[in-house]
Amino acid sequence: MMRTMVIAASVLAASAVVAQAATLDTVKSRGTLVCGVSAGFAGFSAPDSQGNYKGLDVDYCRALAAGVLGDANKVRYVSLTAQNRFTALQSGEIDVLYRNSTQTYLRGVTLGLRQGPINFYDGQGFVVKKDLGVKEIKDLKGATVCVAQGTTHEVTLGDYGRANGIDWKPLVFDRVDTMYQTFFGGRCDAMTQDASALAGAVTTAAPNPADYVVLPQTISKEPLGPFSRNGDEVWSDIITWLHYGLIEAEELGVTQANVDEMTKSQTPAIQRLLGASGDLGSRLGLDNKWLVTAIKATGNYGEIYERNVGKASPLKLERGLNGLWSKGGLMYAVPFK
Repeated sequence: MMRTMVIAASVLAASAVVAQAATLDTVKSRGTLVCGVSAGFAGFSAPDSQGNYKGLDVDYCRALAAGVLGDANKVRYVSLTAQNRFTALQSGEIDVLYRNSTQTYLRGVTLGLRQGPINFYDGQGFVVKKDLGVKEIKDLKGATVCVAQGTTHEVTLGDYGRANGIDWKPLVFDRVDTMYQTFFGGRCDAMTQDASALAGAVTTAAPNPADYVVLPQTISKEPLGPFSRNGDEVWSDIITWLHYGLIEAEELGVTQANVDEMTKSQTPAIQRLLGASGDLGSRLGLDNKWLVTAIKATGNYGEIYERNVGKASPLKLERGLNGLWSKGGLMYAVPFK
């Protein structure tokens, strides 16, 4: 009986290892990472004039493909709506979801998905036309507000209105591009979304960006980050440690331009990060220099941020909460040791 129990336990353990490594094996066998993104969030994920996806979320897809497959271009992007993004991941249509998705309690415990580390701290805001004369959120009483269906924004809008006696009238859309067209066409008094997305919408979709203003107040916490499937711990760990690696690289001064030279550093933390010591990559089923390849493809977190949404981008967002912990922000990497 004891022998049977031991064999059964061994079989279950072996099955668990197979399940945990499933996505990594699939991606390696396929030779392409399938990444779920948005097609309409400037600065995060949107196709350029040649149809090439660009943005902060896209760079995470590229960095992941570089680290796992050795080539940042081995990505197939799947454009998803707020309604079908989680189903696409649950069904295996995509390998990972990087799509401006807020992490919440219910999403964490009811979807069968694992929430990765937060890669962008945001908050739900409002944009209005300047000539409306609105200075703060309470001035929107009775206003028609454009909001996307199937998002935390739709829920929070109702909660905040009831709690603060603001009787706004939500106008709900299943497509973000349709929402933008409607708002900038003048049908809504205000539009609500993540403040970063609103900045991108004004920059890229407004007929005259100078006519609009994003109100300074936000009404929620919107911690954004990747999602993977439960029961696939190796893959989820790779996604987690990719983010921490990009943060650690910024803190240690490792950049896209100097990463090869930094592999010769005598600093222990840099040696471990870049695979010169510690044999850390192999513990995830990857080459020990997987983060070198990832950083060469996209740069560190600060470079990704500045290029896509920061001062070097049309959005020109401040780092704020997305700054390093040592500079007043919340970005903090778990040590590589």
